[in-house]
Amino acid sequence: MLKNEVEELISMKQEGPYWDFKREWHTENGDLLHDIICMANNLENRDAYIIIGIDEEKDFTPTDITHDNHRKSTQNIIDFLKDKAFAGGIRPQVYIETIMIESYELDVIIIKNSHDTPFYLTQRYKKVNPNHIYTRVMDTNTPPNNSADIHFVEYLWKKRFRLISPPLERVKYYLMKPDDWIKSPSDWETVKKYHKQFPEFSIEYTLDDNGNGYQYYLFNQTDTTPHWREIRIYYHQTQLFSTEGVSLDGGRYFTPTPFTDGISIENPHKWDIMFKYFINDSIEYIIHKFYYEPDGDEADAAHRRFNECILLFSNEEEKELFKQYVIYRWHEKHHFSKNIWTPYFPKIEGLIMESFEKDYINVQILKRMFEHFKHRNT
Repeated sequence: MLKNEVEELISMKQEGPYWDFKREWHTENGDLLHDIICMANNLENRDAYIIIGIDEEKDFTPTDITHDNHRKSTQNIIDFLKDKAFAGGIRPQVYIETIMIESYELDVIIIKNSHDTPFYLTQRYKKVNPNHIYTRVMDTNTPPNNSADIHFVEYLWKKRFRLISPPLERVKYYLMKPDDWIKSPSDWETVKKYHKQFPEFSIEYTLDDNGNGYQYYLFNQTDTTPHWREIRIYYHQTQLFSTEGVSLDGGRYFTPTPFTDGISIENPHKWDIMFKYFINDSIEYIIHKFYYEPDGDEADAAHRRFNECILLFSNEEEKELFKQYVIYRWHEKHHFSKNIWTPYFPKIEGLIMESFEKDYINVQILKRMFEHFKHRNT
């Protein structure tokens, strides 16, 4: 909780490498911008705080800022930053939270941690010089007329390119740029690629079928035959990650298999509705996009048909909120179930095809409900 963290920082009675105290809001916008940039480029690789309403000269006691004439809202800060000439047009993500300490109202400017360091301007704004890289070392900001020491600048660039990140975080970043990967001569068992700048990272999937089970989304393909694979990511010889993959439509399209979840409507101990999904920015979804190679033909069609059967959530919280929304709205499903097209579900010995068709239809209803859910929340 932010309030508890701020109280702990105040009790230390000193500033630090990711927090700064101000008795009142900045009277000069140049000073505000300089402080934000220094905090955005902090060397702790974490969120940073400018805590407004703490008087250092009076033993770090709180002072109420309710009537501060220079007080700003989150929207004020966003508007202030958006017309500044940040390199590459990339700006720090900043917002404000108000907390109560000892019955005093304080503002905390929160500067989110980011890999987009170093943040710097390409045009002067008041005291903030162009092409100067500012940071914060211990409790001291880089002076406006100086630039940070070269080894701190190097650190910030390394952070941008994930060179200080753990291997799995690095490979997630590299997988976002599929053109940087080269197909490796493979044996008959795997299809393998490695990163052209960092060949110690590689990704492969097996060619032998790992099982013969069916999922409802297979029946939305022209060729419904299942071909299950295993995807593996390596750093040198160390396996960092593995997950299941599926070759769809006779090998025309390949993707990691989506996650599975369900919703209990009538019986709290079983799912009444099952669905498949991805979480945006998860490594599984990054790999999903990595393996998609548009061809304007069969691969595109298989990719589209697969996505017609999958839900995509921004994060786990959105998924759980949507599940609660469905529980309260499922009795209205008839509003979302009109004119649903269903593919052909052939008779397969030993399988209850009606269950696959039910899952397919339920997911089409969920997708329509999800659009309504997102529109309502927006």
